[in-house]
Amino acid sequence: MHRADARAKLFLLLAYSVGIFFVSSWWGMAVATAMLLAAFAASKLPVKAVFASVVPVYILAGITVLFNAFGSQAGFAFTLDGLERGCFFGLRICLLVWASLIVCYSTTSTQLVDAFVWFMKPLRALHVPVDDIAMVLSIALRFIPLIVAEFQQVKDAQWSRGAAFDEGGLIARIKAHMAILMPLIVGLFRRAERLAEAMDARCYGMEKRNS
Repeated sequence: MHRADARAKLFLLLAYSVGIFFVSSWWGMAVATAMLLAAFAASKLPVKAVFASVVPVYILAGITVLFNAFGSQAGFAFTLDGLERGCFFGLRICLLVWASLIVCYSTTSTQLVDAFVWFMKPLRALHVPVDDIAMVLSIALRFIPLIVAEFQQVKDAQWSRGAAFDEGGLIARIKAHMAILMPLIVGLFRRAERLAEAMDARCYGMEKRNS
């Protein structure tokens, strides 16, 4: 999996992401899950690093389940059909994120940039800044594991101050994790600012550079 062509992995990720939105049954979702597990096994990535590193996505999936389970045309009432629909949509979100993580963890930044440039090469004729777009997309993908690390760091800091993330019901746990969002966003903005300063110091985007 790590030695596979980055262009092939991105193409398969795009096909998988588009195809999963056309899945409308649990049988189809089971097939999509089996395909993801097969890709995960081929990548030989650590289970904890992938499945346990996207807690915010699980919170989003949980909120999706709750809104569908209790939201109905008759009002705020619980329905089994809504619960089933929410679980379906929640699983779809998780599958998309997991598939993206497999590609990110098994592909280097250089390989991602080269793959993006290759896909967008025909746009050079239209004077589209292909290299800049490829760099932005690559940075966005590589920021996913950084977000995971930042989230875990903030969570550990909150836990050391007495925050309880594993106590109470689902709603209480969601509220506890919501306290992580603000410092997480601030930390990500700081990372983005440092990255921009580093790129500016290296004269990124300048047509001519001083030797």
